[in-house]
Amino acid sequence: MEIRLIKAFQTIVKLGSFQRAAEALQYSQPTITIQIKKLEDELGVRLFERGKTITLTNAGRLFLERADSLLQEYDVLNSTLSDFINGDAGTVRLGATEPSASNRLPGILARYAALKPKVQINVAIGSTREMTRMLLEDQIDFALCNQPEPHIDLAFDSLFRETFTLLLPSGHALASKDEIQLQDLKNEKMLFTPGTCPFRIRIEEMITSQIGQLRHAGMEVTGINAIKYFVQAGMGIALSPEVAVTPPIPGTVIKSVKDLLSGPPLGLLYKRNTDAQSRIAIDLKDEIKRQLVVES
Repeated sequence: MEIRLIKAFQTIVKLGSFQRAAEALQYSQPTITIQIKKLEDELGVRLFERGKTITLTNAGRLFLERADSLLQEYDVLNSTLSDFINGDAGTVRLGATEPSASNRLPGILARYAALKPKVQINVAIGSTREMTRMLLEDQIDFALCNQPEPHIDLAFDSLFRETFTLLLPSGHALASKDEIQLQDLKNEKMLFTPGTCPFRIRIEEMITSQIGQLRHAGMEVTGINAIKYFVQAGMGIALSPEVAVTPPIPGTVIKSVKDLLSGPPLGLLYKRNTDAQSRIAIDLKDEIKRQLVVES
């Protein structure tokens, strides 16, 4: 059923004649008559009783009750599709790893949402490995995460490397030390994330090259943002991405380590075939990239 036929019907009812409807819609009267005949043929009912005056049949009155709603829904659909094409509406499925999901994304997405209020953003949080799987299974459009293992179907745009810092309980002996080096951590009980975490891998690389074997076995905590609370409780010290522990929570102190190396790369992970991405997904990806590069 064509929208123009419904509009022709609605205009005839509103103006009371085929002639006035034709003038309002800038058609000839025969064209309006043909349109109504086509509409009646599609519906299989007569909509008007023709005579000296135009009156609606029972079917015509029933159809009129729905015509306004149909046209309103069409206008909404038209507007929504227009917004989607222009990148002003739709849904973006974004993946993110910690600490970026908690410490970087909220501010970026708040600014973006203020500019694009019709865009719905769904955020999935997990590990880099989970982000890779979700992309390959088409569960997310792109991800903000650390660099994964190379994959033929995925591209990774590195933005910067994470900066590590040392987090201590406020009463710890190293808290008052002016200069700290990795060797100073040799006898300390360290708090680590799981072995597959990019931060854990990078920290162990530094420890192996500068310290060798730690004398005290470390405690493993799943979740980089949770480690600061274990430090606060005096259960150990931690090398952590600076963004995850800044500002420090009460009872903890942040200290720089002179010979500390940079952390793993952080960037945007997405499918190489970007033709399948929506305009809003591409726009949001570019906005995250722009803001993170400026902030770094």
